[in-house]
Amino acid sequence: MKGENSNNQVISLWKHFNAQMHFLNILSCFLLFGCGLSLGVILSFHLKNYSFALHITQFPLSSRSVTPVNETSRVGRVGLTEFLKPPNAMHDMDDGELLWRASMSPRIPEYPFDHVPKVAFMFLTKGAVTLAPLWEKFFKGHQGLYSIYVHSDPSFNLSEPEGSVFHGRRIPSKEVEWGNVNMIEAERRLLANALLDFSNQRFVLLSEACIPLFNFSTVYSYLINSSQSFVESYDLPGPVGRGRYNKRMRPLVTLQQWRKGAQWFEMDRDLAVEVVSDQVYFPVFQKYCRGACYADEHYLPTFVTMKFGNKNSNRTLTWVDWSKGGPHPAKFIRTNVTVEFLERLRSQSQCLYNGNTTNMCHLFARKFSPDALYRLLKFAPKVMQFHE
Repeated sequence: MKGENSNNQVISLWKHFNAQMHFLNILSCFLLFGCGLSLGVILSFHLKNYSFALHITQFPLSSRSVTPVNETSRVGRVGLTEFLKPPNAMHDMDDGELLWRASMSPRIPEYPFDHVPKVAFMFLTKGAVTLAPLWEKFFKGHQGLYSIYVHSDPSFNLSEPEGSVFHGRRIPSKEVEWGNVNMIEAERRLLANALLDFSNQRFVLLSEACIPLFNFSTVYSYLINSSQSFVESYDLPGPVGRGRYNKRMRPLVTLQQWRKGAQWFEMDRDLAVEVVSDQVYFPVFQKYCRGACYADEHYLPTFVTMKFGNKNSNRTLTWVDWSKGGPHPAKFIRTNVTVEFLERLRSQSQCLYNGNTTNMCHLFARKFSPDALYRLLKFAPKVMQFHE
């Protein structure tokens, strides 16, 4: 009995202890809940103040625009403007990069933007364009209808005055040697630079000794409206024609396909793209047309006749005088320049233009020395009608 009472007391004490622990647990939960609630209220109050302050700080910025700003409007419209903008004439592309970029050609012929066709006048020179004052008069008043590119010897470092149409128009150039294949490399370099301007539709190769025979409006209309390009090409027997052919060019270029012609060409955009893109025939000329084989007289005549003969007139637009013989044409000095002489150059020949016979066969002439400039400037208004 006594043991039983002792057990009952132990059980009673245990229950009492459990009851106290349960109460303490409940009290702890309430205390933790209270602390958490207080902390939450405090944090909520501080965050609310911070958010309000941030809103006040940003309000002047957001109030500048009533409409939402999306990503496109934030960076500006992504359209054709940047793509169509040609780089500066003096850029940092090497020849490989330049030719690759210039070889790109849209397959859709219609232009999705307002477009005025331009003529690219490409001057291959040793130094300055010595007859520049005459060309200045030729271009005057026709901005937006022409582009100018000058390839001169890298050692030439004089700059044209800011008011000149030739200012800033020199392209990255390399050394060129007469009769060397690097002459064609320079021509392709000029074409490639001109092709970067999508508005250029016709391409004329000129030298510092070239002059225009007509005013700008006449030349522009003649070129823009032509259905053909003007690359002189003919088959010439003998040592300076077929005699320059290298049989190692076979089978890509055969003797029957070999042609000769003047270096000074004019072509449309489609043909210009083909010339700068040629990786089949030009390497053959680079490798085998050397020494007495003057690549500038054979590459384009042969390539154009082989691949695009139906679009070519087979004549040049630049008149020269070969009557005195020798490796170079006659040079004209001051005393050679007369009104009668210039008039004769303008109308002495007959040729086909867009299928019709015309006596306007040459738009340019060479080779004129710098001392002929005074008389050219004197007679240009009357003969070439530069004032119109």
